[in-house]
Amino acid sequence: MVNVKVKKIKDNAVIPQYAHEGDAGVDLYSCERYVLSPGQRVLVSTGIKIAVPMGYEAQVRPKSGLALKAGITVLNTPGTIDAPYRGEVGVILMNHSDTEFVVEPNTKVAQMVLKKVEQAEFSEVDDLDDTSRGEGGFGSTGLK
Repeated sequence: MVNVKVKKIKDNAVIPQYAHEGDAGVDLYSCERYVLSPGQRVLVSTGIKIAVPMGYEAQVRPKSGLALKAGITVLNTPGTIDAPYRGEVGVILMNHSDTEFVVEPNTKVAQMVLKKVEQAEFSEVDDLDDTSRGEGGFGSTGLK
């Protein structure tokens, strides 16, 4: 198990925890009230700062229930919290529905998953190896 240090910066902040044994993600909660009009996006305050251990990242992802029931999603999913970052954890919410949505304090707004990451070394070359896919992308395999 990996230890992630959490600092509350707002009194009503909720420390992330797993809802069920075996869950991949912990819930992130809003500390403030927001009213999102259709098509609006907002940076939601969680009231916490975290220390992600080196060699890991924390990914901020949408809550499936909010997406299905209310059309609310995390705009830059997954949002990455890098190990050296020590600022407040924020969640960029987007209202994709045609109705107003209200976020109250202590509302679950996203989930966060800790993932191991590898650092890469990039080498400039004159040519890349050939593959069966080649340069095919963006729907090159079709839909059926």
